[in-house]
Amino acid sequence: MNERMEPTPALPGRDDIEAAAARIRGRVRVTPVVQPGAGFLDGDGELFLKLECLQHSGSFKPRGAFNRVLSQPQLPAAGLIAASGGNHGAAVAYVARELGLRAEVFVPEIAAPAKIARLRDYGATLRIGGRDYAEALAASRERRDESGALEIHAYDEFAVVAGQGTLARELEQQTGRLDTLVVAVGGGGLAAGLLAWHGHHQRVIAVEPRRSCALHAALDRGEPVDVEVAGVAADSLGARRVGDIAFHLVLAGDVRSVLVDDEAIVAAQQRLWSQLRIVAEPGGATALAALLSGVYRPRPGERVGVVICGANTDPGLVA
Repeated sequence: MNERMEPTPALPGRDDIEAAAARIRGRVRVTPVVQPGAGFLDGDGELFLKLECLQHSGSFKPRGAFNRVLSQPQLPAAGLIAASGGNHGAAVAYVARELGLRAEVFVPEIAAPAKIARLRDYGATLRIGGRDYAEALAASRERRDESGALEIHAYDEFAVVAGQGTLARELEQQTGRLDTLVVAVGGGGLAAGLLAWHGHHQRVIAVEPRRSCALHAALDRGEPVDVEVAGVAADSLGARRVGDIAFHLVLAGDVRSVLVDDEAIVAAQQRLWSQLRIVAEPGGATALAALLSGVYRPRPGERVGVVICGANTDPGLVA
């Protein structure tokens, strides 16, 4: 490992996720699991789709946002502040609305129109600027220091990761133990949550777009590094650098990092719609793209769970 790597951050575990689940119970939906059946996937694997695209605000993100806010002993009068490619911001805005708080959200210029519309619907103060998430984050932190608002980081924060880990806990209750979990990675908050729940006992396939692959680059270099961000899923998976919490949990886990092309992501979106009538944004279909494109091939009889993690897109672009 690179000797310059920062010290290991505090990492959440199962007890923290159990506490998060109790804290956010009734605030988030128990999302369904669907088995697509024969013909959906080549090969003999048994496939389970966790439809977190049906969560409040259209992605898994309210789990972490609610846990971060509800775990605070006191909240500032200025409310909440966040930077986001869209989904996290929508979740923070939703949480703020539900709890009667103010929210200010910074998004980059690449944010999808559907996500910007959702943010406005939830009543957040919206700031649009910067070419990617990293620039929106820098602007949000300047404003945080001015206003005193509580920052809700999109992926690299203990309580946020613990909240995302409730998805893994819920899925295990619904399906029993799976052989493999397949998850899309941007900054790594969701993958970190899965690993925080399962530890090294669960095989995880971390899927990134070839043109936005912060985790893959970090594993190659031995430490988190900045990468270029582009492609069809850049608004949701376009973190310039993977989170420290995710990186350390990946190093301790049974994780395989794979990359998929934009064409495979779009094909996965279309397969979800044409065969299951499920609308997924590009980032939400990225994990499935690894299986449909053959980048990851399950063994005969392997029980595979795939998280369909977001649906904030224009349905007309998928159908």
